[in-house]
Amino acid sequence: MKKELKVSPIENGTVIDHITAGQALNVLKILGIHAGTDAVLSVIMNVRSNKMGKKDIVKIENRELRREEVDKIALIAPNATINIIRNYEVVEKRKVFLPKVIEGILRCANPNCISNAKEEPVVPKFITVSENPPIFRCFYCERIVENAAEYLI
Repeated sequence: MKKELKVSPIENGTVIDHITAGQALNVLKILGIHAGTDAVLSVIMNVRSNKMGKKDIVKIENRELRREEVDKIALIAPNATINIIRNYEVVEKRKVFLPKVIEGILRCANPNCISNAKEEPVVPKFITVSENPPIFRCFYCERIVENAAEYLI
């Protein structure tokens, strides 16, 4: 007899599906959800996917993501889909898109970049070079960042 553990549906909130396998915790970081949260979450990691092989899924009850939050998720999960749930029904489904300019989310890989200087009030800023795979160029020193998850602030 095969046993399965099911994750219960949410009444209202957001389901982030098709997250690159292993990136669910970074999605939570992007959304500002930390260990001390009182939010009701379901984090499912490395589940089988016909489309991706493996994927992660995040369910957040009673929170609908803003457009800028959705776009930030594209930094590490360019194939993610966002499902807005109301009254147990999907009322909106959208794909993530990388913004052309990213500010205050990534730190530059160049330790000598002005955006990393403690004494300078400079917000890190990147230009999107490629969407899939996600590749970014530092606005200040032009250093290329390919693995955004390593450089999340």
